[in-house]
Amino acid sequence: MKELLSILSEEVGAAFQAAGIDREYGDVTLSNRPELCEYQCNGALASAKIFHKNPMEVAETVAEKLSSSDTFEEVSAAKPGFLNMKASPEFIRKYLSGMYGDTDRLGAEKTGHPEKLFMDYGGPNVAKPLHVGHLRSAVIGEAVKRLARFEGDEVTADVHLGDFGLQMGLIITELKERKPDLPYFDDSFTGEYPAEAPFTISELEDIYPAASAKSKEDETFHEKALAATKEMQEGRRGYRELQRQIMEISVSDLKKNYARLNVSFDLWKGESDAEPYIPGMVEDMKAKGFAHESNGALVVDVEEEGDKKTIPPCMILKSDGAALYDTTDLATLIWRMKDYDPDEVLYVVDSRQELHFIQCFRCAKKTGIVPENKKLTFLGFGTVNGEGGKPLKTRDGGVMRLEYLISDIEDAMFEKIRESSPDMDEAEAHDIAKTVSLAALKYGDLKNQPSKDYIFDMNKFISSEGDTGPYILYTIVRTKSILRKFAEAGGDIANVMPATPSGASDKALAERLCLFQSEVKSAYENLSPNILCAYIYALCNDFNHFYHDTKILSCPDEEKKKGYIADVILTRRVLEKSIDLLGFEAPERM
Repeated sequence: MKELLSILSEEVGAAFQAAGIDREYGDVTLSNRPELCEYQCNGALASAKIFHKNPMEVAETVAEKLSSSDTFEEVSAAKPGFLNMKASPEFIRKYLSGMYGDTDRLGAEKTGHPEKLFMDYGGPNVAKPLHVGHLRSAVIGEAVKRLARFEGDEVTADVHLGDFGLQMGLIITELKERKPDLPYFDDSFTGEYPAEAPFTISELEDIYPAASAKSKEDETFHEKALAATKEMQEGRRGYRELQRQIMEISVSDLKKNYARLNVSFDLWKGESDAEPYIPGMVEDMKAKGFAHESNGALVVDVEEEGDKKTIPPCMILKSDGAALYDTTDLATLIWRMKDYDPDEVLYVVDSRQELHFIQCFRCAKKTGIVPENKKLTFLGFGTVNGEGGKPLKTRDGGVMRLEYLISDIEDAMFEKIRESSPDMDEAEAHDIAKTVSLAALKYGDLKNQPSKDYIFDMNKFISSEGDTGPYILYTIVRTKSILRKFAEAGGDIANVMPATPSGASDKALAERLCLFQSEVKSAYENLSPNILCAYIYALCNDFNHFYHDTKILSCPDEEKKKGYIADVILTRRVLEKSIDLLGFEAPERM
C-alpha cells in the first residue's frame, strides 16, 4: 500500500494538472489547524509566481475539480489560497482494511531501492563495565537498525569494541606489577599460554580503574603503559595473548548487559581487527603524498576551503609510531568496505566526538579509502543528565554503571506494581516490572531528539500517565483486555473487519492509524526514533479518547461492535509493531 498522504497528494496533484498547474504542487500534508480541517495543500500559493495566476482562483478551481471525488468528504478554498480537506469516511475504511489484512507489515511498503547499511554503535572499551554514557548509543542505534530493516535496507550492526588503545597498556602494566611472574611478561617463553585467563571479569573491573588512577599520578607508570600499548600493537606475543583474553572475558559480560537492554549486534569486532590493514594504509598514504610529518607525528591535512572553524589534521600515527583512534577507525573502514561494500556507514556516537569523525570522514574520502559514492554519516547524541542538568552520577560522585541504572528502575517499578496490585504473585510482578521498566527506560530516552541532552527523572520515567513508556504499555494492555473480554463473551475476532468511522473520536483514531507507514518512514529517513515515539503517544491518546467516548463491548449494534473491535485489534497491532521497532515489548497485564 502507498502512504496515505501520497494517495491524497496524487489525487490533488491530478486536480492541479487539470487546472493547468504542474501536479507537483498538489502535495498534501496534515493540517496545522486541525480545528479547521484534517489535511491541507499550499500548492496554489507556491504556484502563483510561476504560473502568474491568482492563488485564490487556483485553489477554488482545484477544489471544484475535487468536489466529486470519493476520496474527500469536503474540500474548500481559504484565503489567500489554501486548500482545506477532510477525507471521506469510506476512503479511510478502505485504507484501514488494507492495513488490517496485512498482519505482518500493516500495509507498509518496503523501499524500492534497498541499500546496504553498516552501523557502528555501542563502542564500549573492553575490561570496563558499561556505564550510563553507553545507554544512548545502544538504545538509539538498536531502534535505527530495526527501522532500517523494516524499511527494507540490508543492515550489518557492529559493536566496535575499544581493545587496541591505552586501556590495554594500562591493564597490562598494572597486571605486570601485581603478578610479574606470569609467562606473558617473559620474552623467552615459547610454550603454550594458560587456557584460563589470569583474571576474572571482577578483577578486571578493579585492575583498570586502579591503573587509570595510577597513570594520572605516576608519570613513570604512565610511560610504561604507553610503551606496553605500543608493544601490544606491534605484536608482542604475550601482550597479544593478554589482549585476546581480556577481549574474550569482556565480550561475554558485555553480551549479558546488552541483552538486558534488548540490544544485539551482528558483529563483535574490536579496533584490533583493523590492525592488519594499518601498515598498508600508512604506506599507501605516504606513497600517494597524502600523509606528511608534523612534530614527529604522521598526519593528513583535512581542512577545506570554506571551513568556518579550524579543522586540525587527521593524525595517522603518533610521534612514537603508535596507532590511535584515527588510525583504527580509518583501517576499520578499509575492511568494512572490502568485506561488506556498504552504501553507507552510520556511526551512532556521542556528539562530543563530532570533530573526530569530521576528520576521519574527510581523510577517508580524500585518500580513497571510501569512494565518493559511499555515504559516511554521523548521528551524534546528547548526554543523559541528572538533576540540575549535570551528568548522571552515583551518590559517591562516580560514573553510573548501566546495570545499576537498569536495576534501580526495575526495583522502583516492582515496588509500584506491588503497591497497586498487592495480591499479584511476586514472580509475576518481577517479570512485569522487568518488561515495563525497560520500556520506561528506552522510551524515556528515545522520545527525545537524539542530539539533545535530557534529564533522567525516575519518577517521570515510570509514571503511567503522560508521555511515558508505561503509559504506552498500559494502552496496549487495555486493548488486550478488551479483546479478551470480547472473546470470553463469545465474540470471534476472525469475523471482524474495519467499519466506516461514524463518530469524531472513531474517525480521529482511524486516521491516526492510517499514518503508521509514513511515520515509520519519516523516523528512519531522519534517523529520529523520537518521531515514532511522538506518533504512538498521539495514537494512544486517540485510542483512549475513543475508548472513553464509545460503548465498545456493550454496543447494541453487532455490526458496529465488530467494526469497533477491528479498530481495537488494529490499534494493538500498530502499537506492538511500533514498540518492537523501538526495541521493547508489552506484558499481558499490568
